[in-house]
Amino acid sequence: MAPKKKWSKNVTEHSNAMDLDKDVFTLHDPMEIAKSLKRSSNKSHRRKTTPFRAAMSMLNFYINRAGKNLPEKQLEVLEEAKDKLREVFGHKK
Repeated sequence: MAPKKKWSKNVTEHSNAMDLDKDVFTLHDPMEIAKSLKRSSNKSHRRKTTPFRAAMSMLNFYINRAGKNLPEKQLEVLEEAKDKLREVFGHKK
């Protein structure tokens, strides 16, 4: 039997929307995650929406797909990164 393919990992690593910094979602500082996502989304010329929406979508995608397998502490960091992402883009909650 062939091993199950991790399509979500493939999307995260090879997204057509933007190129992410390596291991961005393993960082332990929510602000660093937010800044990295902002840099990636601002540099991308392939995204189909605003930089903020592209970055938030990628973060939510990762949380929704990997969240059940993440340690609780890292899931908290990623959830806090949503607020930091709004902050670095100048959006209110």
